[in-house]
Amino acid sequence: MSTDFQQAREALGLRLRELRLSTPGGRLTGTQLARRLGWPHSKIYKLENGRQTATSEDLRAWAEGVGRQDVFDELNTLLRGFESHIRSWRRQLAAGHRPVQDGWNLEVARSRAIHAWEESVVPGMLQTADYARHVFLRYADLQGSVRDTDAAVRARMRRQEWLYEAGRKLHALVWEAALHALICPPSVLAGQLDRLAGTIGMDTVELGIIPLNAPLKIPAANGFWVLDDRLVIAEDWHAELWLDDADSVAAYLRVWNTLRESAVYGAEAHNVINAARRGLASR
Repeated sequence: MSTDFQQAREALGLRLRELRLSTPGGRLTGTQLARRLGWPHSKIYKLENGRQTATSEDLRAWAEGVGRQDVFDELNTLLRGFESHIRSWRRQLAAGHRPVQDGWNLEVARSRAIHAWEESVVPGMLQTADYARHVFLRYADLQGSVRDTDAAVRARMRRQEWLYEAGRKLHALVWEAALHALICPPSVLAGQLDRLAGTIGMDTVELGIIPLNAPLKIPAANGFWVLDDRLVIAEDWHAELWLDDADSVAAYLRVWNTLRESAVYGAEAHNVINAARRGLASR
């Protein structure tokens, strides 16, 4: 969890505590407020000390509980200010993978140019439906989330319509390791590699492959996407980071451009993909 995120959560907690201690009817103890809201006392403690992230519903209940319904908008704005940057998988996947894909689709639709880097999987916008299905199942198992796999796959496939619209451009970089990773059966990976090879030459796709033996100027770390020059979405095990400040966007574009120096394109990229495809025959 980032320092900025934790500081913002603690600042919200201090504001909640301030409201509890200055209610119009006199200060409330944590126990009194918990009883009024029907919450365990530990939840009051965790929220006020920045140890738990509030939901909008929590903040509305708090505002009503302290007799200050008028401060809900203020509290919710504080929440959106940091929750929009770090979106935990626990909260995002509470309703399954499809709503997450729908959110991505909205942002992609707004974009003209996308720069993507993936070190362990084929980028979502270039995935086959079978490959995507196995990716979603793996993450559903890991996170213990709702298994709405077919709906999530359909949403991801709809996003790929973007690739067939004039004036769009996906600049994708993929580490060769992703071409060998068996997160799906070999037959599914074979179809995925065929699909990936078929995107080379599309006027809306620039696909670069970084061979495993290529010299790297920086480590191949977690995957990320830069949408135009306005938003970065980077994935970690606990959350997605949505970063929209100019400094972060510029930093991720520098990383992408540095990685690009190690990539091969066109016929050379085809050769790397075809070699991975042939290697599946022995698996």
